[in-house]
Formats: sequence, C-alpha cells, structure tokens
Amino acid sequence: MNSLKPFTFSKRFPNMPIIGSSFAGSLDHVIPLSYGFPAPESFPLETMVAATELAMKNQGFGAMSYSGGTGPSNIVKWIQKRSQLRGVHADDNQIIVTAGSMQAIDLVARTLTDPGDEIWIEAPCFFGAIRTFNLAQVNLRSFPIDENGIIVEHVEKALIEATLQQKPIPKILYIMPNYHNPGGVNLSVDRRKKLAELAYAYNFFILEDDAYVELSFEGTYLPSIHSFAPERVIYLSTFSKVIAPGIRLGWAIGLSDIINKIRILKTDGLTSVYVQEVVYNVLEQLDIEEHIRYLSNTYKSRKEAMVEAITEHFGDEVSFVSPEGGFFLWLTFPPGVNTSAFVEAAMTAGVSYLDGQHFFLDDEGFNTMRLCFTYCSEEKIKEAIKRLADTYVQYIRTLPMEEAN
Repeated sequence: MNSLKPFTFSKRFPNMPIIGSSFAGSLDHVIPLSYGFPAPESFPLETMVAATELAMKNQGFGAMSYSGGTGPSNIVKWIQKRSQLRGVHADDNQIIVTAGSMQAIDLVARTLTDPGDEIWIEAPCFFGAIRTFNLAQVNLRSFPIDENGIIVEHVEKALIEATLQQKPIPKILYIMPNYHNPGGVNLSVDRRKKLAELAYAYNFFILEDDAYVELSFEGTYLPSIHSFAPERVIYLSTFSKVIAPGIRLGWAIGLSDIINKIRILKTDGLTSVYVQEVVYNVLEQLDIEEHIRYLSNTYKSRKEAMVEAITEHFGDEVSFVSPEGGFFLWLTFPPGVNTSAFVEAAMTAGVSYLDGQHFFLDDEGFNTMRLCFTYCSEEKIKEAIKRLADTYVQYIRTLPMEEAN
C-alpha cells in the first residue's frame, strides 16, 4: 500500500481564517444577521422561469454554444445604458461581463499589479476584496473611513510622503463609494472629486466597487467617481443585489486597453452565455424601476426595524451611522470590547453576526461588528437584536471591572 508523503501547497494562500459564522444556515435556531444576502422572497422567480423558457425556445442553440446568441451583446447594451445614470459613459469595448463582481476585482488586480506592488484600501474594507488582493500577492495599506467615507486627507498625505521618500505609490485604490460594505456610509461628492484629482496627479487607478448603488432608500444617487476621472477609474457593479446572487453576473467598465488585457486573463472565455441570455430576458420582462423600488422599500423597513431594536436594547452602549441604502449596519462598541469573544455565545443564543476584525488588515476593529438587515423579516430582526443584546450583557459581566467600565 502506498503511503502519502507531505505536499506543499501554493504560497499564494493568505493566512486568514475562514469566516464560518456567516454561513450558519445549518443551525435552524440561528437568525442570521451575518448573511450579506438579499431577501430570498425578492427573487423574481416567475420572471426567471419565463425568461429561461424563452432562452431555450428562442435562443437555444446560441445560448448553449461558446459564443452565445444575442444575450451577451444585449447585456452589454443594457449595462452601457444603465451606467449612464451614474455618469459612466462607455463604448462596447470598454465593458466586460464577469462571473460576479468578485471575479472582476480579481481580474483587475491581476491585470494592473505584479506581486509586491501596492494596493491601498479602506479600513474597514470588504473582506472578500482583502482576500483577493492577498492572493494577488500585493502589499496592502489601509486608510480609515468616517461617516463620509474614506478620509481622503490621509490618502493625500500618504501619497505626498511616498513621493518625497521615493517609496511606491499604489497601483490601485479600492473604494466602495455607496452604502459601504461593511460601514454602510456614502463617500461624499467632494471626496469623490478629490480622489479623482489624486488619481490623475499620481497616476494610479481607482477600483470603484459600486455593488449596492441601486439600493437607495430615498431614490437619490450621487455621481460616480468614474464620472470625474474616466481614464483613471475602473467601475464595477453586479446583478446580484437586484436580481439574485446565484446568477453570478457582474461587470467592469474601464479603458479599452485595460478591458482588452482583462479579456486575455479571463481564460474561461465569455461568462456563461446561457445565463446572459436568461438575465437579458428577465430585464426585458421585468419593470426594473418598480422592482428596485420594491427592494428599497423592503430594505428600508428592515433597516428601520433594526435601528429601532438597537436603540431599545443597546441604548448609548453602541454607535452607528444609519445607512441610507444597501445591506449593512456597522456597530461600534466601547473600547475594550472584543466582538470576536462572543460570536459563539451569540450563535448558541440564536443569532449570528460578523465580528469586525475580519474587515481590517491589522489588529484593529475588535470593538465593531457588521449586521445585515436585508435577509430577515422585521420580526426576526427585532428578536435577533434582543438575543444579541442579552449575549452582550452576559459577555460584559465576564470582563474585569476596568475593561467593562
């Protein structure tokens, strides 16, 4: 019998833990505030069924082939027209459809950087982007956000210092400008303009991840960063938040030179042409504006239920910015609190959340947590916050007196 010898895996794997509590669905008693998921009941299932049948009947051979029928070109045209609402104007050759926006992040990182290059990010930052950049073997540096998004003055100061000291400046600055994941905040227009100026002045690219842009509770939209610096911004978005995440369809918009390079790296060829056919049929049959209003109204109601419950059960013990759209609410606890310390206790009590440390590069954010308000009903959200508050009280009682005060 052959004996197995030790095998060395790729050094690309980042030394980061698997975030298990966000996938607590196997525990029926747990109310998942950790999920970054849309409401399942919001998926347009009947429209999807009809769109799928249409794709098979009318575009079957094309939809099932490598090159696809009309779906891929039609999707690009739809993205092109929709993006204009955000001040993003692009030719067909400046748009690429990807397997979700996560694939776009990966492709952009590998297109614009080599191992050892610099990518600068926000703190906190979407943990999926952090993992992707780590796999690209780049050096990461983070800059704090406040209620108006990334603090641009810190970024400008770092750029000036790096230039004076002849140190590397970033190839990419990754920004989530609308309904930030996890912070829930919007980047102010003044800061968007300033970042655009810096990108031109210091010759780096801004990777603008606009996954949540459609989900404005008040129906108001700020201009994209891309609209201020089209030659130095790569704009990303996705169908995951407005149709369904399972279709895995997103896109990137940038200079044609960059998009052409991305096509070379995208070795899987065209992103599922069959899915593109189906999704285009959905977009043709669905009143997208009415659907987005339904999503925004639903999520606004759930956000308000969460804010009300937090105010009732936590009082002044926590601080947060009430988001104006998107999926997430970001809680900050007093210094000395470690939200990682009561994740398991909360699960036992029947509620899950994401502890804040996962959204930072360094040893920080331990007194923060991300809560998702889109997946669960108002009633479940209120019960989950009560359970979370009870868990927190029990945790506080275990702390030494000087830490609890």
